[in-house]
Amino acid sequence: MTQLTLTPHERQELKGRAHRLNPVVLLGAGGLTEAVFKEVDRALNTHGLIKIKVPGDERAAREDIFVQLAERLSAARVQTIGKILVLYRPQPDALAVPSTRSPKAPARPPSRATGGATTAQRGKPGRGEIRAGRPAAPRRKAVGR
Repeated sequence: MTQLTLTPHERQELKGRAHRLNPVVLLGAGGLTEAVFKEVDRALNTHGLIKIKVPGDERAAREDIFVQLAERLSAARVQTIGKILVLYRPQPDALAVPSTRSPKAPARPPSRATGGATTAQRGKPGRGEIRAGRPAAPRRKAVGR
């Protein structure tokens, strides 16, 4: 398999998103094993953008590990900072099913108390509305000024 290539603009945007992430996979003394490849593949399928921490002080060995991971998993190497590698691969479910939720739609579900009904559906007046047939409250008179 080959590495995924990114444009400079895509790479810059992914670097910004990866800044706040913590490493998801930590390589041990065993180095690259089949279990490590499976775990990194699972993390890429779940998150799409991940950080991997590799121990060791030899830069050439770390670089070789980074190249092997990116090529075998068809991922893009976004950034390398010391012993941390940032990998990106588009999530398969994100490509197949577009989101039907509006980006401005509320993230929380409707409350149980109203059964999901809006103010107009419950019959309650909204802000600035006056119920028909209900008299206004009497005004108080100023006394002794």
